[in-house]
Amino acid sequence: MYMTQKWLAIIGIGEDGLAGLSPIARSLINQAEVLVGGDRHLAMLPEDDRERVVWTSPIHHSVEEILHRQGQAVCVLASGDPLCYGIGVTLLRHIPIAEMTIVPAPSTFSLACAQLGWSLTEVETVSLCGRSPALLHPYLYPKAKLLILSEGKQTPAIVAALLTQCGFGNSAMTVLERMGSKYERHITSLAATWQEMALADLNAIAVECVPDPGIPLLPRTPGLPDNAYHHDGQLTKREVRAITLSALAPTPGELLWDVGAGCGSIAIEWMRSHPRCRAIAIEKARTQYIADNATALGTPGLHIVDGKAPDALNNLPSPNAIFIGGGVTTAGLLESCWTALKPGGRLVANVVTIEGERLLFQWYDKVGGTFTRIAIQRAEPVGRFLGWRSLAPVTQWTVVKLE
Repeated sequence: MYMTQKWLAIIGIGEDGLAGLSPIARSLINQAEVLVGGDRHLAMLPEDDRERVVWTSPIHHSVEEILHRQGQAVCVLASGDPLCYGIGVTLLRHIPIAEMTIVPAPSTFSLACAQLGWSLTEVETVSLCGRSPALLHPYLYPKAKLLILSEGKQTPAIVAALLTQCGFGNSAMTVLERMGSKYERHITSLAATWQEMALADLNAIAVECVPDPGIPLLPRTPGLPDNAYHHDGQLTKREVRAITLSALAPTPGELLWDVGAGCGSIAIEWMRSHPRCRAIAIEKARTQYIADNATALGTPGLHIVDGKAPDALNNLPSPNAIFIGGGVTTAGLLESCWTALKPGGRLVANVVTIEGERLLFQWYDKVGGTFTRIAIQRAEPVGRFLGWRSLAPVTQWTVVKLE
């Protein structure tokens, strides 16, 4: 039986350096012909004449250098657990696990939990290394415990400002510097009074979330309040939005096309359903609304395409689900969406016009599906009293592409 040669080793290393490594990890380092890592990690090793590769920015240049050395004994040094927001995840996109050996050290999250007495399974973990701080928004709720990987010494002040702005200024923040080394230090303060700037670049942030009294809290479930969005009236209303997301049925890792996205509410709530849900919002006139809302509601990774469907759909990755909230009658739109949709994918279209209904019924005759009529009434003031005000009825067509 043919066995693939393991030529790449990825060794997790802590602030205690070589002293904290297992015999297996030490052996892999000693056998390596090429050593790869940051300046800090490589400085932990004794000087010798072996080739050393220092990480570059952007990192894909270094990844290419590693790939060019396939067949040599290459050892990559990484902080903590290489598969916890680490270089191991990146390298596994290019190199099969059968060709590498991974030896993790305790992750930053594990070290922080050991210091704080927190259960890692009950903590929200986020990395802000190369990522927008807006990712924190969905994790802000009463009594939440957050562990955040910092990009650098400036990150704690950014997090403190965001917490305060979002009404969580009373939250306790602890910055843990250089955990596992003799230089380890902890600094604790409320987010609203955070002032410490003389910090180490290597730090993590622990937050115990405490909301200010009376602030409105946004749920993780579909159907956010309409006033959570910045819009010009082109907004799928809260009740219709909740029903639409239910029909789209987001599953972790799936991709949604939100075609004619308006202010982006469907794509944003799709992504808020799980951190691994992805979405592309296709919109011509309101891309700034979408960008603002995505940042404010914790989905800065929403991909926005400035263009009009169906032309703007060309060359986009195939989706697992498609929502069409406007423009159904545009020539070729439904054909393009149906062709692009993966087998097993869901297509949901909402219309408010007779012409739109007529076209959807034609498609129903061809591919099936189900129709739902959504009629919403809201109680609003009528003088000194309350009366019912009807929203425009919405016809929703839902269909699964079987093959």
